[in-house]
Amino acid sequence: MRVLGLLGGMSWESTAIYYRLLNEGVRARMGGLHAASLLIWSPDFAPIAELQRDGDWPALARQLSLAGQHLKQPGAGALMICSNTMHCLHEAIGQAAGIPVIHIADATGDALQRAGCKNPLLLATRFTMEREFYAERLHSRFGIVAMIPDEDARRGIHRIIYEELCRGIIRDESRRYYRDVIRKMQAEGADSVILGCTEITMLITQDDTALPLFDTTAIHAGAGVSWILD
Repeated sequence: MRVLGLLGGMSWESTAIYYRLLNEGVRARMGGLHAASLLIWSPDFAPIAELQRDGDWPALARQLSLAGQHLKQPGAGALMICSNTMHCLHEAIGQAAGIPVIHIADATGDALQRAGCKNPLLLATRFTMEREFYAERLHSRFGIVAMIPDEDARRGIHRIIYEELCRGIIRDESRRYYRDVIRKMQAEGADSVILGCTEITMLITQDDTALPLFDTTAIHAGAGVSWILD
Protein backbone atom coordinates (compact mmCIF):
# COMPACT_ATOMS: atom_id res chain seq x y z
CA MET A 1 0.00 0.00 0.00
CA ARG A 2 1.38 3.41 -1.02
CA VAL A 3 1.30 6.48 1.22
CA LEU A 4 -0.78 9.43 0.01
CA GLY A 5 -0.27 13.00 1.24
CA LEU A 6 -3.30 15.26 1.67
CA LEU A 7 -3.05 19.04 1.49
CA GLY A 8 -6.25 19.70 3.40
CA GLY A 9 -7.86 22.14 5.76
CA MET A 10 -9.18 24.36 2.96
CA SER A 11 -11.63 23.99 4.69
CA TRP A 12 -11.35 21.15 7.20
CA GLU A 13 -15.07 20.45 6.68
CA SER A 14 -14.46 18.84 3.30
CA THR A 15 -11.08 17.38 4.33
CA ALA A 16 -12.92 15.35 6.97
CA ILE A 17 -15.09 13.94 4.17
CA TYR A 18 -11.96 13.08 2.17
CA TYR A 19 -10.51 11.24 5.17
CA ARG A 20 -13.67 9.17 5.59
CA LEU A 21 -14.06 8.38 1.88
CA LEU A 22 -10.43 7.37 1.43
CA ASN A 23 -10.54 5.02 4.41
CA GLU A 24 -13.92 3.59 3.42
CA GLY A 25 -12.66 3.03 -0.12
CA VAL A 26 -9.58 1.12 0.99
CA ARG A 27 -11.60 -0.97 3.44
CA ALA A 28 -14.17 -1.78 0.74
CA ARG A 29 -11.46 -3.10 -1.55
CA MET A 30 -9.21 -4.83 0.98
CA GLY A 31 -11.61 -5.75 3.79
CA GLY A 32 -10.96 -6.41 7.44
CA LEU A 33 -9.16 -3.73 9.40
CA HIS A 34 -7.41 -2.19 6.41
CA ALA A 35 -7.39 1.59 6.11
CA ALA A 36 -5.71 4.19 3.90
CA SER A 37 -2.07 5.10 4.53
CA LEU A 38 -2.28 8.90 4.74
CA LEU A 39 -0.24 11.92 5.76
CA ILE A 40 -2.28 15.08 6.25
CA TRP A 41 -1.32 18.76 6.36
CA SER A 42 -4.22 20.81 7.68
CA PRO A 43 -3.55 24.51 8.34
CA ASP A 44 -5.57 27.35 9.79
CA PHE A 45 -7.84 28.26 6.87
CA ALA A 46 -8.47 31.89 7.84
CA PRO A 47 -5.07 33.23 6.67
CA ILE A 48 -5.35 31.17 3.48
CA ALA A 49 -8.81 32.60 2.72
CA GLU A 50 -7.43 36.10 3.32
CA LEU A 51 -4.60 35.53 0.83
CA GLN A 52 -7.17 34.24 -1.67
CA ARG A 53 -9.26 37.40 -1.25
CA ASP A 54 -6.14 39.53 -1.69
CA GLY A 55 -5.13 37.61 -4.81
CA ASP A 56 -1.73 36.72 -3.33
CA TRP A 57 -1.41 33.42 -5.13
CA PRO A 58 2.43 33.44 -5.07
CA ALA A 59 2.33 33.44 -1.25
CA LEU A 60 -0.13 30.57 -1.31
CA ALA A 61 2.06 28.67 -3.78
CA ARG A 62 5.04 29.03 -1.44
CA GLN A 63 3.04 27.86 1.56
CA LEU A 64 1.50 24.82 -0.12
CA SER A 65 4.75 23.90 -1.87
CA LEU A 66 6.51 23.82 1.48
CA ALA A 67 3.69 21.71 2.89
CA GLY A 68 4.04 19.29 -0.03
CA GLN A 69 7.76 18.96 0.64
CA HIS A 70 7.05 18.24 4.30
CA LEU A 71 4.62 15.46 3.34
CA LYS A 72 7.12 13.89 0.96
CA GLN A 73 9.84 13.64 3.61
CA PRO A 74 8.06 11.05 5.82
CA GLY A 75 7.00 8.98 2.83
CA ALA A 76 4.15 10.43 0.75
CA GLY A 77 4.50 9.22 -2.84
CA ALA A 78 1.83 11.51 -4.29
CA LEU A 79 -0.27 14.47 -3.19
CA MET A 80 -3.95 15.32 -3.27
CA ILE A 81 -5.04 18.94 -2.84
CA CYS A 82 -8.39 18.74 -1.00
CA SER A 83 -9.72 21.85 -2.72
CA ASN A 84 -10.75 22.57 -6.31
CA THR A 85 -9.67 26.22 -6.07
CA MET A 86 -6.14 25.50 -4.92
CA HIS A 87 -5.53 23.32 -7.98
CA CYS A 88 -4.65 26.58 -9.73
CA LEU A 89 -1.27 26.02 -8.00
CA HIS A 90 -0.90 22.30 -8.65
CA GLU A 91 2.07 22.62 -11.01
CA ALA A 92 4.12 24.71 -8.59
CA ILE A 93 3.25 22.42 -5.69
CA GLY A 94 4.11 19.25 -7.59
CA GLN A 95 7.39 20.63 -8.89
CA ALA A 96 8.45 21.82 -5.44
CA ALA A 97 7.53 18.54 -3.76
CA GLY A 98 8.99 16.37 -6.53
CA ILE A 99 6.04 13.95 -6.47
CA PRO A 100 2.85 13.72 -8.56
CA VAL A 101 -0.31 15.66 -7.75
CA ILE A 102 -3.52 13.71 -8.44
CA HIS A 103 -5.55 16.40 -10.22
CA ILE A 104 -9.19 16.77 -9.26
CA ALA A 105 -10.25 18.11 -12.68
CA ASP A 106 -8.68 15.12 -14.45
CA ALA A 107 -10.62 12.65 -12.30
CA THR A 108 -13.79 14.68 -12.83
CA GLY A 109 -13.24 15.08 -16.57
CA ASP A 110 -12.75 11.34 -16.93
CA ALA A 111 -16.03 10.68 -15.08
CA LEU A 112 -17.89 13.21 -17.25
CA GLN A 113 -16.44 11.77 -20.43
CA ARG A 114 -17.39 8.21 -19.49
CA ALA A 115 -20.94 9.41 -18.77
CA GLY A 116 -21.15 11.21 -22.13
CA CYS A 117 -21.69 14.65 -20.53
CA LYS A 118 -20.24 17.51 -22.56
CA ASN A 119 -21.75 20.71 -21.13
CA PRO A 120 -21.76 20.58 -17.34
CA LEU A 121 -22.70 23.46 -15.08
CA LEU A 122 -19.70 24.32 -12.90
CA LEU A 123 -20.68 25.30 -9.34
CA ALA A 124 -17.63 26.46 -7.42
CA THR A 125 -15.91 29.40 -5.76
CA ARG A 126 -15.60 32.55 -7.84
CA PHE A 127 -11.89 31.79 -8.20
CA THR A 128 -12.63 28.44 -9.85
CA MET A 129 -15.55 29.68 -11.95
CA GLU A 130 -13.88 32.87 -13.17
CA ARG A 131 -10.25 31.85 -13.66
CA GLU A 132 -9.36 29.63 -16.62
CA PHE A 133 -7.29 26.92 -14.92
CA TYR A 134 -10.22 24.55 -14.28
CA ALA A 135 -12.56 24.96 -17.24
CA GLU A 136 -9.63 25.12 -19.66
CA ARG A 137 -8.23 21.84 -18.35
CA LEU A 138 -11.60 20.15 -18.82
CA HIS A 139 -11.80 21.48 -22.37
CA SER A 140 -8.24 20.81 -23.49
CA ARG A 141 -8.00 17.31 -22.03
CA PHE A 142 -11.56 16.01 -22.33
CA GLY A 143 -13.38 18.23 -24.85
CA ILE A 144 -15.82 19.33 -22.14
CA VAL A 145 -17.25 22.86 -22.19
CA ALA A 146 -18.15 23.92 -18.66
CA MET A 147 -21.04 26.36 -18.30
CA ILE A 148 -20.57 29.21 -15.82
CA PRO A 149 -23.48 31.04 -14.07
CA ASP A 150 -23.92 34.79 -14.41
CA GLU A 151 -22.29 37.38 -12.15
CA ASP A 152 -25.08 37.52 -9.57
CA ALA A 153 -25.24 33.75 -9.29
CA ARG A 154 -21.45 33.46 -8.97
CA ARG A 155 -21.53 35.98 -6.15
CA GLY A 156 -24.27 34.09 -4.31
CA ILE A 157 -22.67 30.68 -4.79
CA HIS A 158 -19.33 31.96 -3.53
CA ARG A 159 -20.85 33.67 -0.48
CA ILE A 160 -22.62 30.49 0.61
CA ILE A 161 -19.40 28.50 0.34
CA TYR A 162 -17.29 30.85 2.47
CA GLU A 163 -19.87 32.20 4.90
CA GLU A 164 -21.77 28.96 5.47
CA LEU A 165 -20.35 25.67 4.16
CA CYS A 166 -16.75 26.29 5.21
CA ARG A 167 -18.14 27.00 8.70
CA GLY A 168 -20.26 23.86 8.80
CA ILE A 169 -23.53 25.76 8.31
CA ILE A 170 -26.17 24.04 6.16
CA ARG A 171 -29.28 26.09 5.33
CA ASP A 172 -32.36 25.05 3.36
CA GLU A 173 -32.54 28.57 1.92
CA SER A 174 -29.08 28.13 0.43
CA ARG A 175 -30.01 24.72 -0.95
CA ARG A 176 -32.97 26.31 -2.70
CA TYR A 177 -30.68 29.00 -4.11
CA TYR A 178 -28.38 26.39 -5.64
CA ARG A 179 -31.36 24.45 -6.99
CA ASP A 180 -32.64 27.60 -8.68
CA VAL A 181 -29.26 28.20 -10.33
CA ILE A 182 -29.18 24.60 -11.53
CA ARG A 183 -32.69 24.85 -13.01
CA LYS A 184 -31.83 28.09 -14.80
CA MET A 185 -28.64 26.66 -16.28
CA GLN A 186 -30.42 23.44 -17.29
CA ALA A 187 -32.83 25.59 -19.30
CA GLU A 188 -29.79 27.19 -20.97
CA GLY A 189 -28.37 23.82 -22.01
CA ALA A 190 -26.43 22.33 -19.10
CA ASP A 191 -26.50 18.52 -19.34
CA SER A 192 -24.97 17.81 -15.92
CA VAL A 193 -23.65 19.50 -12.76
CA ILE A 194 -20.11 19.61 -11.36
CA LEU A 195 -19.95 20.23 -7.62
CA GLY A 196 -16.68 22.05 -8.22
CA CYS A 197 -16.04 23.06 -4.64
CA THR A 198 -15.35 20.24 -2.22
CA GLU A 199 -17.70 21.73 0.40
CA ILE A 200 -20.77 21.79 -1.88
CA THR A 201 -21.23 18.05 -1.33
CA MET A 202 -22.45 19.01 2.16
CA LEU A 203 -25.39 20.92 0.65
CA ILE A 204 -26.34 19.44 -2.74
CA THR A 205 -26.94 15.78 -3.61
CA GLN A 206 -28.38 13.91 -6.59
CA ASP A 207 -31.82 14.29 -4.99
CA ASP A 208 -31.65 18.03 -5.71
CA THR A 209 -31.59 17.74 -9.52
CA ALA A 210 -32.59 15.48 -12.36
CA LEU A 211 -29.29 16.25 -14.11
CA PRO A 212 -26.37 13.85 -13.55
CA LEU A 213 -24.37 15.15 -10.59
CA PHE A 214 -20.58 14.88 -10.36
CA ASP A 215 -19.34 15.25 -6.79
CA THR A 216 -15.68 16.20 -7.11
CA THR A 217 -14.92 15.28 -3.50
CA ALA A 218 -16.10 11.70 -3.96
CA ILE A 219 -14.57 11.42 -7.44
CA HIS A 220 -11.20 12.74 -6.26
CA ALA A 221 -11.20 10.46 -3.21
CA GLY A 222 -11.91 7.51 -5.50
CA ALA A 223 -8.86 8.42 -7.58
CA GLY A 224 -6.84 8.58 -4.38
CA VAL A 225 -7.94 5.08 -3.36
CA SER A 226 -6.95 3.75 -6.77
CA TRP A 227 -3.51 5.34 -6.47
CA ILE A 228 -2.96 3.98 -2.95
CA LEU A 229 -3.85 0.42 -3.93
CA ASP A 230 -2.91 0.17 -7.60
